Amino acid sequence: MSASNFQSSALGKLLTYLSILLFLSIPWLLSALGLESAPYWVDVLNNIGLYTMLALSLNLILGQAGMFHMGHAAFFAVGAYTTAILNLNHGWSIMATMPVAALAAGFVAAVLAGPIIHLRGDYLLIVTIGIVEIVRIALTNDIFGLTGGPSGLFGIARPSFFGFKLTKPHHFFYFIWFMVILSLILFNWLENSRFGRALKFIKEDAVAAENMGINTTFYKFLAFVVGAAWAGVAGTVFACRLRTVSPESFNFGESVVLFTIVILGGSGSQKGVLLGSFLVMGLPQILRDFQDKRFLIFGAALVVMMIFRPQGLIPPKPARFCLPEPWAERYGSKGD
Repeated sequence: MSASNFQSSALGKLLTYLSILLFLSIPWLLSALGLESAPYWVDVLNNIGLYTMLALSLNLILGQAGMFHMGHAAFFAVGAYTTAILNLNHGWSIMATMPVAALAAGFVAAVLAGPIIHLRGDYLLIVTIGIVEIVRIALTNDIFGLTGGPSGLFGIARPSFFGFKLTKPHHFFYFIWFMVILSLILFNWLENSRFGRALKFIKEDAVAAENMGINTTFYKFLAFVVGAAWAGVAGTVFACRLRTVSPESFNFGESVVLFTIVILGGSGSQKGVLLGSFLVMGLPQILRDFQDKRFLIFGAALVVMMIFRPQGLIPPKPARFCLPEPWAERYGSKGD
């Protein structure tokens, strides 16, 4: 690495760390300025963080595996209700319910993925829309007397760490954004692993990937289950933050919002998901003074963006593929 490249890389890392430090200081900066609306804006950032977690989990399915999935709110609901039921009925702590919520959402995804994993494009999209509606209706009908019907469940406990209970928006700010950072680390590792490279290959050309010996059905199934499981983790965060869950919180509109975040930011790009979350969840709040016109402005901006930049605001870098080891040894190279 040349000296100029090293300096630019070091400067980029320094700016990144300073940006993270500045972002984490926002709650204290708002309080120091004495703004009455400080708790509101911190709560907006909390909402953005929660949807970033969800969008990152959907990005694995939609952006990296190329599966048109618009039923992600169903797995979000499974995680939230699992946490609520275990906490209210069995006295489990919030953090103890989190892995169980992930397993429950992953299990439901595994059961549902079996008959639909071979579907492609619009067909898969339509089926997943049906899934989220089935889950919402089932929750409304009070499954086994556990889900509370249309009213849902309320009184969920707050999470606590070493005796410190999270009660205020700025407490949840650090908890939620820690989970976002954890999500970024997890999905970045998956993207750069053999699993992630296989998903990119499948997204580009599933037939070619199959001919190269990649089990496309298995990798799609695994991506579907892992993405759903992490949506279940986000459900736990949602449940303990609001202390209540109801079927209307997990309707089809939530899936549309998540789908929009991934497509707007750049399908398959984690940076794009971050930017998309801030725009889709934050911009309407910034424009709230316009009241009725804010969604018109937001919608028009989305239409213009999709016309002039259909690949998303921050599209992923072009994929580079390596031959599997047996092929590389046979042809003496691991070419792109």
